[in-house]
Amino acid sequence: MSTILFDTHSFVKKLTEAGMPEKQAEILASEQAQLVENRLATKTDLSVMKKDIVNELTIRFGSMLVIAVAVVATLVKLL
Repeated sequence: MSTILFDTHSFVKKLTEAGMPEKQAEILASEQAQLVENRLATKTDLSVMKKDIVNELTIRFGSMLVIAVAVVATLVKLL
């Protein structure tokens, strides 16, 4: 997973300027940074997932096509 930058110092500064105690702001910034890094998908993450899905769907479609041709060939032989 790619890294998403989160400026914790700026976040803490804004919170303390708004009246939040510094220790509380630091804890909140730390937790927020952890959530941002662990939970958000980047464009690269989405691109990789898209490629995986396209590959899987291509394989499934190819398999269905082979099965359909085999069924038609079998039916032609029987009829």
